[in-house]
Amino acid sequence: MTLPDAPLSPAGTDRTFQVDLRGLVDLLSHHLYSSPRVYLRELLQNAVDALTARHGLEPSAPADAFGIRLYADGSVVRVEDDGVGLTEADVHTFLATIGRSSKRAEKIAEQRADFIGQFGIGLLSCFLVADEIHVLSRSARTPDAPAVEWRGRGDGSYTVRTLPASARSRPGTTVTLTPRTDAGEWTRPAQVHALSRHFGSLLRHPVTFDDGTGGPGAPVNPEPAPWTRTYPTPGSRSRALSAYGEEVFGFTPLDTIELDLPAVGLKGIACVLPEAVPAGRRHGHRVHVKGMLLSEQAEEILPEWAFFVRCVVDAESLRPTASRESLYEDDTLAAVRDALAERLRAWIARAAASDPDLLARFLQAHHLAVKSLAVHDDEILRMLLPWLPFETTDGHCTLDEFARTHRTVLVTSSVEEFRQVAAIASAAGLGVVNGGYTYDRELVHRLPEIRPAVSVADLDPATLTAHLDPVDRETELAAAAYLALARDALAVFDCDVALRTFQPASAPALLMDSREARHERTRSQLAREQEGGLWGDILGALRQEAPRARLILNQLNPLVRTAVAIDEPELARTSAEALYGQAALLSRRPLRPAESSLINRSFLDLLAHALRKDS
Repeated sequence: MTLPDAPLSPAGTDRTFQVDLRGLVDLLSHHLYSSPRVYLRELLQNAVDALTARHGLEPSAPADAFGIRLYADGSVVRVEDDGVGLTEADVHTFLATIGRSSKRAEKIAEQRADFIGQFGIGLLSCFLVADEIHVLSRSARTPDAPAVEWRGRGDGSYTVRTLPASARSRPGTTVTLTPRTDAGEWTRPAQVHALSRHFGSLLRHPVTFDDGTGGPGAPVNPEPAPWTRTYPTPGSRSRALSAYGEEVFGFTPLDTIELDLPAVGLKGIACVLPEAVPAGRRHGHRVHVKGMLLSEQAEEILPEWAFFVRCVVDAESLRPTASRESLYEDDTLAAVRDALAERLRAWIARAAASDPDLLARFLQAHHLAVKSLAVHDDEILRMLLPWLPFETTDGHCTLDEFARTHRTVLVTSSVEEFRQVAAIASAAGLGVVNGGYTYDRELVHRLPEIRPAVSVADLDPATLTAHLDPVDRETELAAAAYLALARDALAVFDCDVALRTFQPASAPALLMDSREARHERTRSQLAREQEGGLWGDILGALRQEAPRARLILNQLNPLVRTAVAIDEPELARTSAEALYGQAALLSRRPLRPAESSLINRSFLDLLAHALRKDS
């Protein structure tokens, strides 16, 4: 279908978009900003950027010569700064044009790092709590500059007036909001004070708060960041940083790691969590940019493996996103992440070299995090692999301890395989490590890189079977009829049955089976069921000789010796099924429906037999 041409204005006149400001504010509130509380952060940020520009005009002025004053009495919220101020032309250019920022003006490319904000939409956040924004400003760029008043309204209209210089006695800007009735949660004096402390506690300019009760303004940021202060001793510095970490995060750090990257102007601390956290669960970090709190949930500042620390940092050169609630992913952030990761590695190395008690407490809580790092970091692997705890046939111990008594280390591929063989392997003198947990199998196989005298191999069922003593020929012949009945009863599970002697004698049977073997048998069974079709041809091409499970009965166990002597065929079958079920339960692997049914049936059959015998 062809649409008719739309009529054109004479000479193709250019037109501008019409902006529904209320709709735009609603969009910001639901999709850009996480909460209406950010209005105060945006006002503080604009004030800080104005002070930065003022210091650029007057570089010889003392750092505390210009400041920020907040006022909230329940009826108004006011933020006043001694910054560079605005001229009437600035007001028309920057306050009345959505998305325009004074920080994008001439030469901004070379001054970009001096300012926090870059997007020119921060003032709109005030419409989240107020229907009108009143700005009174006087420029510091021109002597005797007049004051300029701007009033912006939520319906998209605004007015601008030029006032005598006496309307504002000195350069700077005052932003006044009259809160809406539904915004009281964010504009009450106590809340404004709390928000100012939350966002501005590390600002480098003096900030005060007045609640309108007539008292002196309370300092919002009375002390600089703790890592910028001087302390009489290293111990007092460490205690001060730890106390700050506890105040910010609510836990007493196991240790604090100082972070200092001069190339990007980043300083701060990483607090080592005193308790383990789930693998892969990443904590948010507190990131300040030029003192202003940017985010409490900045996951991107550290690599994924560093989930054993929480950081609070203040940086100069990191770029905030448009919402200024997270960091812009660029080359600078990637370099910072790598550099901070190196600081964490260096801390682990120092603990390993000089503080074994701290290292032991750290590994007790965070061995999984270190294992994830050691898999990809050869230096950490060399330093810490011998000290990492593993589950072994000698109990939970380090690989260094385990290797002293076992020159050949066997490692299982799954937790269930380890549980099947642990007691018997231990009795046979074999050293087996549970390789079923995340990273463990891969790390154990790298032990010879650190301890060349030690060899590591995967546990093969044949290896364990070779350590089980065969029974004498007479005993095996006497048990042949029972073993044949047992094999027939367990054929549905592709399970062979053998008679051996092994320790401990309290173990009646050992089920040698693996997850891979079960999967292969399931696939073979499916191929047999689909024989003849296209799907059967495909599965047949993939089919291998499916490895069978093996139930090994222990001749040293009194129950087994009684069972193999049973001469009633049905009772013999039931006893074999019961022994299989008990061995499957001891393996702690998930049971198949047929196995659960077998366990229930064999128990009931044995119970019924016992009752008949007693009656």
